[in-house]
Amino acid sequence: MLFRPAEAPNPRRSKRRTVRETPVTPTPQQNPLVDIPLKIPFSDLKPEHIEPAVETLIERSDGNIAALEALNVSPTFANFIDPLERASENLELTASVVSHLESVNATPEWREAYNAIQGPLSLFSSRVTLSEPLWKLLRAFSSSDQMAALSPVEKRYVTKLLDDFKRQGAELSPEKKDRLKAIDVELAEVTAKFAQNTLDATNQIQWVFPDADRLKGLPATALDGAAQSARDKGLSGYRLTLHAPSYGAAMTYLDDPKLREEMYHAYVTRASSGATDNAPHLLRIIELRRERAELLGFPSYADLVLDDRMAKKGETARAFLNTLKDRVADQAAEENKELLAFRRSLEGADAPELKPWDVGYYAEKQRQALYHFDEEAVRAYFPLDKVQKGLFEVLQTLYGVSITPGSQPVWHPEVHSHDMHDGNGHFIGSFYTDLFPRESKRGGAWMGEFVHGRPDAQNGALSPHLGLVCANFTPPTDSRPSLLTHDEVNTLFHEFGHLMHHMLSTVPIPSLGGTRVAWDFVELPSQIMENWTWRPEVIDLLSSHHQTGEKMPKELFDKMTEARNFRSANFLMRQIGFGLLDLALHIDYRPDKDGDLLAYCRQIAEPFSPAPLTPDYAMITTFSHLFSSSVGYSAGYYSYLWAEVLDADAYSRFEQEGIFNPQTGAALRDSILSKGNSDDPMTLFKAFMGREPSVEALLRRAGIVVADE
Repeated sequence: MLFRPAEAPNPRRSKRRTVRETPVTPTPQQNPLVDIPLKIPFSDLKPEHIEPAVETLIERSDGNIAALEALNVSPTFANFIDPLERASENLELTASVVSHLESVNATPEWREAYNAIQGPLSLFSSRVTLSEPLWKLLRAFSSSDQMAALSPVEKRYVTKLLDDFKRQGAELSPEKKDRLKAIDVELAEVTAKFAQNTLDATNQIQWVFPDADRLKGLPATALDGAAQSARDKGLSGYRLTLHAPSYGAAMTYLDDPKLREEMYHAYVTRASSGATDNAPHLLRIIELRRERAELLGFPSYADLVLDDRMAKKGETARAFLNTLKDRVADQAAEENKELLAFRRSLEGADAPELKPWDVGYYAEKQRQALYHFDEEAVRAYFPLDKVQKGLFEVLQTLYGVSITPGSQPVWHPEVHSHDMHDGNGHFIGSFYTDLFPRESKRGGAWMGEFVHGRPDAQNGALSPHLGLVCANFTPPTDSRPSLLTHDEVNTLFHEFGHLMHHMLSTVPIPSLGGTRVAWDFVELPSQIMENWTWRPEVIDLLSSHHQTGEKMPKELFDKMTEARNFRSANFLMRQIGFGLLDLALHIDYRPDKDGDLLAYCRQIAEPFSPAPLTPDYAMITTFSHLFSSSVGYSAGYYSYLWAEVLDADAYSRFEQEGIFNPQTGAALRDSILSKGNSDDPMTLFKAFMGREPSVEALLRRAGIVVADE
């Protein structure tokens, strides 16, 4: 596969190095990052290995590319296309490992070393896709008789390779190619700085209380977590932070409105001032992306990004979001009226309008009043070990795989490795789970991959895959195990959907395998898995009260199910708002006509908020999905809702044929999960469903009431 910079958040190269003892530079033979085995020796990897390893591997990869550029015979799949796919695979693996370790272990030393390789990696990527000899050979092959004789997967790879070279600037003049290289290097650096500032700004703020007087309302699990957080820092009392799950629990349960307000302002103004101010970086990222699109002949950056995705055009994605908005806006407004009325039923008719820091708090009270349902009551039945064991049973039933403890070396004591086999005992590969927050670890949850298996030269069988799942779930404390909310259970199933997309891939060309699909299709395999967490027979597999061992009572499950669509229109409006803001920034925004960026973003976000936004609202300065990597979800945040349409519709087949029906599971595996990007996404969807998707299944699932058209 042609190397491209990793899409995980990457800090950029530091302008000033920390003075410290100069380490001995390891030779390539001594450097464990140069030729990484499948059992990655994480304990042996040091920051001083990074730069020399990448330098060595770029030199090797450059030699491979130079040999292909000098090809003096007619290009064939065997002598040109396949070697081009393999030219930098060792460099890609090393870059993936280093990027991952920086995201889960962001020490100053790792950051500094990782920052230093961003420019060289970007330059190498540009050097490949802007190579005139490679471009000529690729065009010559594509117009030869051999192209017609390729297998469908091979033909798709070559076609996508041609399109990718074009989108990377292969047809530009030398002057424009030089400018494109400079843009790509700067984008890699400035987006990395955005990610670094986001983490640093989040880490800078904490609240420490000697006792729990101001923490009334917090459930026992959150209080235990706050006490454990303080102990971990060598403090007494209770500690709240802006990390998950601390911040979410505070905004949902804290009775103290002043403390909620203080935490809210701190959260929505992160990285918007001072040493971690991301506003200048945002402007520069948007400007560079726009210039890149214009250089390549696209009307907007959104059109450039979506050219290779299902939506194809920025305006198509925007029309999709606006159509959804029209379907749900009235119900969202009604939900907000009901929430204010609920507050006034508690506090009197003169109770004030809701503020942003009030919405989560009163919504939780309203949910408990309407459904007599408390998320914390559910949590007691979801110890992580039991949930994970039940998840593995679901995967075994659906996809015919078994998961057992693995023996892979790990990067932290909290990390576990696992092995996966198919029904015939064939080793599919290994994966890691890293599920608890650390201050050196970025927030959120994600799936990643290190290795996509290749066909064996002798028998064609794929070599093992290697992937990972990371999250920031409620950690265990000295007095109780890790207990998950149902939302966290959903998240675990979601990320394992991504993992199965990777692990079950049978595509012989890694560049087309697993999750390397159009970004508005990649969420289908993940989001469809969340549906299983709402089935009583699955809850029986996942639940075991951490003290009594009892399964979740039917009464509690019924309450949870009844509350499932509580304020669902507001959830959809929130996602629609993020998607439209993303597209506005990457289609419309111009500083000279639209003015201050933060004010512009607030204006767009305002109609989608359940309460008026505050003047200091600056969520965009930590919107990592859009700005913490060169591409990421930029101009593609709509993908989450696009994929919800796909997953709700696809799950309807399981509802009809049985949620544990192994034949239906095999059909999903064979039609979508194993296929990766080996065929058009719509073709794959239709192979599973027999038709194109419909939005109605999503609206029904969300409980959206819409007048007949």
